[in-house]
Amino acid sequence: MRTVFFLVRKEFLQIFRDRTTVFQILLIPVVQLLVLANAATFDVKQVAMMVVDEDRTTVSAGLVQRLEGGRQFRVLRYEPTDAGVDHALLDREVTAVLHIPRHFEEDLVRRGRAPVQLVLNSEEGATAGIVQSYALSILGAYARELDRTLPRLEATRTARVAPLDLRTQRWFNPTRNYKHWMVPALMVSLTTIIGLLLTAQNITRENELGTLEQLNVTPMTKVQFIAAKLIPFWLLSLLIFTIGLTIGKLVFGIPMRGNLLLVYLAAMAYLVVVLGLGLWISTITRTQQQAMFVAFFVILIFLLMSGLFTPVDSMPRWAQYAAEANPVKHFVAVMRAVLVRGAGLETVGRPILGLGVAGIGVLALAVGRYRKSVA
Repeated sequence: MRTVFFLVRKEFLQIFRDRTTVFQILLIPVVQLLVLANAATFDVKQVAMMVVDEDRTTVSAGLVQRLEGGRQFRVLRYEPTDAGVDHALLDREVTAVLHIPRHFEEDLVRRGRAPVQLVLNSEEGATAGIVQSYALSILGAYARELDRTLPRLEATRTARVAPLDLRTQRWFNPTRNYKHWMVPALMVSLTTIIGLLLTAQNITRENELGTLEQLNVTPMTKVQFIAAKLIPFWLLSLLIFTIGLTIGKLVFGIPMRGNLLLVYLAAMAYLVVVLGLGLWISTITRTQQQAMFVAFFVILIFLLMSGLFTPVDSMPRWAQYAAEANPVKHFVAVMRAVLVRGAGLETVGRPILGLGVAGIGVLALAVGRYRKSVA
């Protein structure tokens, strides 16, 4: 234990002597979290819209005002006909076109319903779906308001109403604030990137500087060597993680409904996996450049198959099975479950245990590979 303590002290001194490394560890993740939490979002705001109003009545004007009343739509152009719709969509001047036909108000009064056309640029399918849901929500609210206030003929008053009274509730994130969903995952991804890259270069840097041979002739064991390389970055990564949680709560208002001890327990196990994997990469490469390439390859696979950008359920079946071996997926799930949904140990205990087992396995690989490399 005394040997590990002095080796850990040596690692800390080596880290803090390099100002670039300190900057990478402490400042870059904070800046990235503050920027990406606002940029990496599927929320759509201020959608550029063209309005083709052929009716020009108070009802049609009220419909446009409802769309502009929120933050989702911004009307750029009003046109009397649909002659310029094609060019506006092709040139990406607008994303949506609202077409209100003639006799719109008259049809509402006479028949109790009137058609409205919404044309969307579906080049970006996810964005188009979100814009459509926003528009349908606003149009539905306006339709219910008209149903109460607009005078109608007697024939439409006695019309049969829909047999179902559908009412929806939003649990866990009733305001649909996407930061509550994205920021916990971003904390995981940033911790992964920084931790994996730094540890992947650790042993190769020692090799390039020539200090690895000096360490190899000391009486320390392979386990002590790997532990000494792991512990400093494990502690610093926990510090980064704590800073991220603080920023998430104070800056972005992330809910913390569950027990934070579960979050830290999962973080401790997860960091052993990631840092151990970084050390394993460092033992199979000879230069820092090689370690960087391998680390970036692993990080890319981890992030793309974690459910951070695309739902795992939407992936092919084989990819879903492969994602079960991805530690990022499980830690992201634990973070969201505990912080957003308030899940307890009965829900997240199994993935935390899995991360712990994976950490032991990865460390065993790193120790075994290091023994082979110096033989």
